[in-house]
Amino acid sequence: MFIYQITDFLETLAPLSYQESYDNCGLIIGDKNAQLLGALITLDVTEEVIDEAIQKKCNLILAHHPLVFSGLKKITGKNYVERAVIKAIKNDVAVYAIHTNLDNMSDGVNAKICQKLGLVKTSILQPKSQLFSKLITFVPKDFTAQVQQAIWQAGAGNIGNYSECSFVSEGQGTFTGNQQSQAFVGTPNSRHTENEHKLDVIFPTYLKTKIIDALENAHPYEEVAYDIFQLNNEAKLIGAGMIGQLPSPIKTTDWLAYLKKQMDVTCIRYTKFDKEFIHTVAVCGGAGSFLLGNAIAQKADVFVTGDFKYHEFFNAENALMICDIGHYESERFTSEMLMEKLLEKFTTFAPQISSINTNPVNYYI
Repeated sequence: MFIYQITDFLETLAPLSYQESYDNCGLIIGDKNAQLLGALITLDVTEEVIDEAIQKKCNLILAHHPLVFSGLKKITGKNYVERAVIKAIKNDVAVYAIHTNLDNMSDGVNAKICQKLGLVKTSILQPKSQLFSKLITFVPKDFTAQVQQAIWQAGAGNIGNYSECSFVSEGQGTFTGNQQSQAFVGTPNSRHTENEHKLDVIFPTYLKTKIIDALENAHPYEEVAYDIFQLNNEAKLIGAGMIGQLPSPIKTTDWLAYLKKQMDVTCIRYTKFDKEFIHTVAVCGGAGSFLLGNAIAQKADVFVTGDFKYHEFFNAENALMICDIGHYESERFTSEMLMEKLLEKFTTFAPQISSINTNPVNYYI
């Protein structure tokens, strides 16, 4: 196997275009065309994790958090990031990050938290918009199926749980080719009328080049007419946080013990909540305070996340209970999730989960 086989697969699960603007996902260190010896999965990349990868003969580290968030002007080893970069390069260890792009997927980080909490009827808490475009093109009737199949295979026509979605209407197209034209039908310098189908299909905007290439390769015309429009529709399966329901309500007095057990945490910072039962739960792995308003608006009883600041706790105003379980603790099962997805795809390849606890925060209990 080669490193690109793993990274290409991860980018089908969580396309790099879905990362936040501040992020730095993808292959950060290494050659994607290098032979893959082994892969180590971790939440963070530290010198100790790189040592572990070397010891276990893994030349690829798959991390949730990027080792390098912004550009490095010097690499002199003055901090842990620079030292880790130097060590990885010296030992031919590639480093790949799958961060906010995985956070934003409906089967990503937050879905794993929902699974741990046993939530059902889950949905994205803050869906993204302007991620999709619409392609409108015109095809001779006998070639509609051929063009449809090509652009579907390129990634167009997927809406939620449905694939091969399109709309076809019938009409007539006209054109006059000049003397240099090599028309599929008609003759130069003579206007031709062709019975055509107007084909409408949506696609993720980041696939635009691939979709247009597929369209032009499958279409019989020398010059392919098409329009592309940016859509404002919400992407219901892509966005920040998730919200769902417990199969049956839990007494508020029992909720904290349940949360502590399911997420395997030793400490929970929380706000008071006067409601008797907990039923609807919002979650966000990592730092999720920016979603508090969404959780309240969607009538969550609890918002489980990490990294709330002192004054931000006041914003709950007893509309719900904030449960801050910690940044690391809310994302710790991401490695487990990535392991499951890789084993499902690559049945003869066995990645390993790092044994290093990279949490920089310690608790005195």
